[in-house]
Amino acid sequence: MKIISYNLNGIRAASKKGLETWIENHDFDILCFQETKAQIDQFDHSKLEDLGYHHYWHSAEKKGYSGVATYTKEEPTNIVYGCGIDKYDNEGRILRTDFKNWTLLNCYFPSGTSGDIRQGFKMEFLDDFFNWIEELKKECPRLIIVGDYNIAHTENDIHNPKTNKNTSGFKPEERAWMTKWFDSGFTDAFRAIHPDKTEYSWWSYRAGARGKNKGWRIDYQSVSNNMKTLIQNAGHYNDAVHSDHCPVFLEIDL
Repeated sequence: MKIISYNLNGIRAASKKGLETWIENHDFDILCFQETKAQIDQFDHSKLEDLGYHHYWHSAEKKGYSGVATYTKEEPTNIVYGCGIDKYDNEGRILRTDFKNWTLLNCYFPSGTSGDIRQGFKMEFLDDFFNWIEELKKECPRLIIVGDYNIAHTENDIHNPKTNKNTSGFKPEERAWMTKWFDSGFTDAFRAIHPDKTEYSWWSYRAGARGKNKGWRIDYQSVSNNMKTLIQNAGHYNDAVHSDHCPVFLEIDL
């Protein structure tokens, strides 16, 4: 099973940059897109449908904002849109697909970069999401949770940790949440395969950051510990340039 997670920063913009052709040239079982910035009827799905994908969207109420979409070659046994908390579900941040004996969550965590109000919203989301997952584990113990977490966990996940130590996405309280998260029964798939490797999944559009590889690793694949021995590979497609993020991939024997 090969799963990619990709913050597209607009699925229509990414499509114009050759997204579907890139996907056609790879053999992915599941595509998890974040920040689609579109409603389901605003995108032509035909190219991906022709490749064999079923698709499910959870868009934000606000047009042109946020949203997640999951494209999968295997039909899910169940689909759940959101987590049941309106202030997050209205922004289209969580999409659950159940398969025969495991569950996938495609998630777009809030960003706090626009100021204190959204940073507070982000921290509320982190606490609520953690508690929600603790309950979900009872129903769905075999979980894979992929997406844009909008947090760089360690100093090895960001190009300049000292300068950014108080920047949203690398604040101590956010990093502490990530540590708590992985201590609560999840494995960071990339770190399971590459304990010390430095790779990034997002670069600012400013100052030629991508060309200089001054990036952040803020996109993750969390695998519940009861499946961590099934992880075969994980990493980044740094050559894919349809967005300010790159796709992250997980290969797992399911």
